[in-house]
Amino acid sequence: MERARRREWAEHHQVAIYLLAIVAGATLGALLPNAAPTLELAVEPAIAALLLVTFLGVPLTQLGAALRDGRFLLALLAANFLAVPLIVWVLTRSLTGSPELLIGALLVLLAPCIDYVIVFTALAGGAHERLLAATPLLMLAQMLALPVLVPLLSGGAALGLIEPGPFVRAFALLIVLPLAAAALLQRFAPRWNLSPAMVPLMVLVLFTVVASQTPRVLGAGSALLALVPVYVGFLVLATAAGILASRLSRLETDSARAVTFSGATRNSLVVLPLALAMPSPLVPAAVVTQTLIELLGMVVLVRLLPRLLRTPRADPPRTGVRDSGSR
Repeated sequence: MERARRREWAEHHQVAIYLLAIVAGATLGALLPNAAPTLELAVEPAIAALLLVTFLGVPLTQLGAALRDGRFLLALLAANFLAVPLIVWVLTRSLTGSPELLIGALLVLLAPCIDYVIVFTALAGGAHERLLAATPLLMLAQMLALPVLVPLLSGGAALGLIEPGPFVRAFALLIVLPLAAAALLQRFAPRWNLSPAMVPLMVLVLFTVVASQTPRVLGAGSALLALVPVYVGFLVLATAAGILASRLSRLETDSARAVTFSGATRNSLVVLPLALAMPSPLVPAAVVTQTLIELLGMVVLVRLLPRLLRTPRADPPRTGVRDSGSR
C-alpha cells in the first residue's frame, strides 16, 4: 500500500521532479566537470531502459494497425519533413556568419526524435503507441533526408561530413534492442509490470544527459547565446506547425498530441556522435545546447499541450424540452 502511494505521488508530481533532475544535473556538471565522461557512458543505456519500459506498456500486436493509419502518418511526415525544414531555414538565417553553429543547429533541428519523445507523448496523453509504430519510418526518413537537407540549408558547408554509422548504431541500441526485449517479455512474462520504473528512469535520463553535457556547453562560452532564440523559436513554431498539421488532417486529440510532440522534439542524442566527429568543438556544443533547452521545453509542453489540444466533451443528453428557437 505504501509503495502504491509513493508511486501515485511521484506520478502526480513528475513534472516538478523532472525539473529538479535537470537543475541537479546542471549543478553537478558545472561543479564536477571531470565526471562528465563517466556520466556520458550512462546516457544511452538509461534511454534504452526507459524505452524498454515504455514499449512494455504498448501491446506490440497493435503496432501493425497503427502503421496503417494513413492520416496520422501523413500528418507526422508533413510536420517533420515539410514544415520543420521551412521553419529551420527561416530561423537559422541569423547563424550564416557562424558556420559551426549553423551546422550544429541544422543537424539537430532537422532530425525528429525517436526515443524520449515517446515518453513525453505518453505523459501528455498522446497516442504514443502510434508514434512508436512510426519510429522506424522516422529513423529511415531522417537518415535519407539529413545528407541532403544539411548541406542544402548550410550552403554546402557540411557536404560530405554526415555518415550513416551513428544513426544505425543508435537505431539498433535505442529502438531494435528495447523493442525486441519488450516483445520477448510480453510473450514469456506477460504479468511482469515495470511501469513503476517509468518516473525514476526518466529522472535518470534527464540527470545523466544534463550533467554529462553541461561542461561542454559552459566550455563554449558566450558563442552559444546566438542559438538560444533559434531553439526557443523552433519550439514555439514547430509546436504550432504540429497543431496545424493535425487539424488539417482532422486527427483525434491523442494523435494530434503525438504529431505535435514529434515535430517539436529533436533527435539530439542520435546526432551528437555526428557532431562530435566534426573538427570544431562548437558543433557538438550547439547540439547539446539544443538538448538542454529542449528538455526544459518538453517538461513545460507536457503540461501545456493538453490544454491546447483538449479532448472534446461529449454532448449533453437530450431532454424532452424543446429549444425555444426550434420550429
